[in-house]
Amino acid sequence: MDGFDEYLKNVAGKTQKNGGTASKPKTREFLPAMDVWSFPKYPARTAILPRTADLTRELCKFIERNKAVLDEEDCWLGTWINPQSGDYYLDVATGIADLAEARRVAIEVSAEEGRRIVALFNAKRNETVFLWED
Repeated sequence: MDGFDEYLKNVAGKTQKNGGTASKPKTREFLPAMDVWSFPKYPARTAILPRTADLTRELCKFIERNKAVLDEEDCWLGTWINPQSGDYYLDVATGIADLAEARRVAIEVSAEEGRRIVALFNAKRNETVFLWED
């Protein structure tokens, strides 16, 4: 098994254990928990998968499809398990420290891309803020 396969297994395992991860596929490094509000920079690229999905296989496909944007300096591979649905979310994630600013930008990006960003997540605080009430 090469290093990339091991990385994919680690992302899947940590996602299932911790409810999400943040990592850089290019370097295969996991980012420390940051006090920023993370959300998809490109919500149209977000993959939403049922909990029955083969997460390791889906991560590989997602990374291949999004390699160029995942390599952007302010982006990382974000994985998240929606606590309401149990679905896996795979994102090209970014983050903003100020909650009000993160909320504003996320809502703006949602409108621009025509796909709602469900929530903001702060890994350092282990806190989710949902953007919409349905």
